[in-house]
Order: sequence, then structure tokens, then C-alpha cells
Amino acid sequence: MSDNKNVNVVVTYGETTVEFKGTPETVMESVLRFLAKQVPQLDLAKKISLNYPASELIELYSDYIKITPEGPRVITEGKKISDKDLIALQLVACKVANELGRADGNGISPQELQTSTALNPKSVSSRLSELVKVGHVDKDSTDQGVKYRITTQGIHWLSSTLLKRAKP
Repeated sequence: MSDNKNVNVVVTYGETTVEFKGTPETVMESVLRFLAKQVPQLDLAKKISLNYPASELIELYSDYIKITPEGPRVITEGKKISDKDLIALQLVACKVANELGRADGNGISPQELQTSTALNPKSVSSRLSELVKVGHVDKDSTDQGVKYRITTQGIHWLSSTLLKRAKP
């Protein structure tokens, strides 16, 4: 059996037929670009659509998040960030790791957040509560306990927050 995870997609629109080959992520992006050019309404819809695929999250947060053998981690390298930002970044790192198949499940427990961020348990609990209240994080209760995951709104907020802080 081959470990080849490439995808081959053929798209026909009107008289035009194109073929895309490569990783699932690159093929998906290429197909979407093609459709946006060929079907103008899709381009309009894209202007109001907000979605963050793993490739875009990596572009946005590669200065902060890393996927290590110990799991997804936030590496600040001397950058001063708040506890709330650190927790949100850890949730983004978990989302990316999950989408890349490098982590199990979508979400992280408060205990795992505490361990991975080295923050005080009370601080983790308080910041998570604040983030859930404003819609930046979702709280899911399962048989295995409570798990938290970043929302699309949370990713947008975090990106804006870090961008503002980075400007001189």
C-alpha cells in the first residue's frame, strides 16, 4: 500500500476543463481559486465568508505556534503576550494539529491547557470563562470531560489583537 496522500480533481465548468493534483490542501485552494475566477458570484460570496483553513492559520500564527513531539505548543520567544492571548494561541495550535492529523480530537481540557501553557489553574479557568462569554471559545461537555476549542470569531479576534500589538 502506498502512503501517497495526493488528490487528483478534474473540474469542468462550461467549455473549460482543468485538472488539479497535489496535497488535499493545495488542491482545495486551487479549485476554490479557479471557481472564484470562473463564477463571479462565488467571488462575491468569498468576500463575506470567513473561514480559516490550516494553511492560513499556519501563515498567521507560525511565529507563535509549533507542533512538537510533545504536542502543539506556543513558543513566544521573548514576546510579551497576555494569559488570554496565550490560551487562545494554544487553542489555535491544537486546531492546527488536529487538522493536520497530528492530534486526536478537536479541543483541549483545562488541565491540558494548564500543562501546555504553564499558567496558574485559576488564571486558565478565568480566561477561558471570559473567552467563552464573548464567543471566542466554545465549551463542549463530553463523556471524557470538558473540552475547549477556538471559534472562527476567536481566530479573527486573536489575529487582530496580535496585529495591533505588532505595529510600532
